[in-house]
Amino acid sequence: MKSIRPHLFAVVILLIPTVFLLLFYIYPLSAILKLSFAPQGQLDLTGLTRLVTTDYYLNTLWFTAWQATLSTMLTLIVALPSAYIFARYRFTGKRWLSALATIPFVLPTIVVANAFTVLLGPRGLINQNLMILFQLDQPPIDLKHTVFLILLAHVFYNYAIVLRFVGGFWANLDPALTEAARVLGASSWQAFYHVTLPLLLPVIGAAALLVFIFCFTSFGVVLLLGGPRFATLEVEIYRQTINLFNLPLAATLSLIQIGFMMSLMALYSRLQRRSSRPLSLQSQQATQRWPETMGERLLVGGNLLVMLILLGTPIVALLLHSVTTRHGLSLVYYQTLFDEPIRRTTLSVAPHEAIFNSLMFASATVILATMLGLLTAVSLQRGQARPNFKLLYRLLDGLFMLPLVTSAVTLGFGFIITMNQPPLNLRTSPILVVIAHTLVALPFVIRILLPALQAIQPQLRESAATLGASPSRVWREVDWPLIKRAMLVGAVFAFTISMGEFGATVFISRPDRPTMPTAIFRLLDHPGTLNYGQALAMSSLLMVVCIVGFVMIERFRTGEDEEF
Repeated sequence: MKSIRPHLFAVVILLIPTVFLLLFYIYPLSAILKLSFAPQGQLDLTGLTRLVTTDYYLNTLWFTAWQATLSTMLTLIVALPSAYIFARYRFTGKRWLSALATIPFVLPTIVVANAFTVLLGPRGLINQNLMILFQLDQPPIDLKHTVFLILLAHVFYNYAIVLRFVGGFWANLDPALTEAARVLGASSWQAFYHVTLPLLLPVIGAAALLVFIFCFTSFGVVLLLGGPRFATLEVEIYRQTINLFNLPLAATLSLIQIGFMMSLMALYSRLQRRSSRPLSLQSQQATQRWPETMGERLLVGGNLLVMLILLGTPIVALLLHSVTTRHGLSLVYYQTLFDEPIRRTTLSVAPHEAIFNSLMFASATVILATMLGLLTAVSLQRGQARPNFKLLYRLLDGLFMLPLVTSAVTLGFGFIITMNQPPLNLRTSPILVVIAHTLVALPFVIRILLPALQAIQPQLRESAATLGASPSRVWREVDWPLIKRAMLVGAVFAFTISMGEFGATVFISRPDRPTMPTAIFRLLDHPGTLNYGQALAMSSLLMVVCIVGFVMIERFRTGEDEEF
């Protein structure tokens, strides 16, 4: 009887997050499926037929695929040399530079799009300086609504994936493997090609596929930088829903998006398992060294300079532009965010109310996501510890990861078509925004908490129980002290995700309750110097919040060193 009780407890605590997932994830996706194939209650393939026979939608799918492919190739070309530098060399400020390289990945996509607009747009920093320098009347660089700007933003956004995935794995590869090849007569290039590269290929493939997935589902970057000329599947779902209200076609597009994402994530999981095979790994203290020759110093310095220019200039440009007016440097755009009387010409509320809304939504998301994430992680950890139920709980683990492979735009669309009638009539409720943000954040919280729980030695719990501690006391005095840092990391991650979430929020947020990303989008959508300045100021504030959140994650994550 005692052996059954832990399993029953795991099942009971898993019920709450499972019901949440069924109501707010499975149900909306099933409604999308129904709307795609049976919009009038009976089988109707008109939407699918129109999709595959209309050049516009085929071109949209083609653009989505080829821009993601090209973005992935460019990211690999730019980031792999830096992955090698960070893997094999020590240099001053390495930890801070690694953190800087990761900051773009945690920024909201709408902030990234804004940063590149103020850097390379017609009124951007580079064009303004070139016009002054060469006394020009028109901007010499015209990249507005071009593919180049989209590709550059994607490289900026996904650079850290390749650097962290490949660099982290490469740093722990045993140098003795290539040294043995050199002893046998192989040149340095031959040793790399025949020894190192085959070991790196699985992790390079996994990183490349993850970059491809993020570019394939790109929404905010393409919506703002692509303008009316370019549209990915995500952007087209948004336009068909919001602008044309063609819900059956939007549902069919969403279904195709889901199918692609499921296939890509299955392939990603396979590549990740291959990269996790046992290898001869070493501590980074043993694999890294200071650059010695002039060539090595130039190699390290040149790569770091490229990285700083690529990743640093858009951030600096955004911050600088937000404090620049016709009369020089000023904080006027920041001041107008909080000034009274309230301006209601562009937004239905004052800009500072959007900031307040984001903070409230993010706080509620932290509570809900960490609570559900903790219940799920505890249940999965206890269930997977029982050999007879290990496969079942692995399947449940995959089920809770499904929101990660579903685009936020698809989630938002699913809410529009399901949350507008009893008993889930939440379409006008701010709770729906919190639910959407929680769905996006929940897989990350689970992935942070589950390894921390699995790392606890069972003997610690058994010893406490042998000494007479109750299950609640074992949890309080053994488990909690060991996972509270991971819990804090998960909470900060959920807060940061909620603050920057745009894809689902743009569908479901009410005009009188905008978040910071939706307010930025609306301000940019209306011409005017003040609107543009306020959008930049709010983007900068959102960027600072995300950077602070990332610094806190780096500070509180378990493990101070970077060992494998």
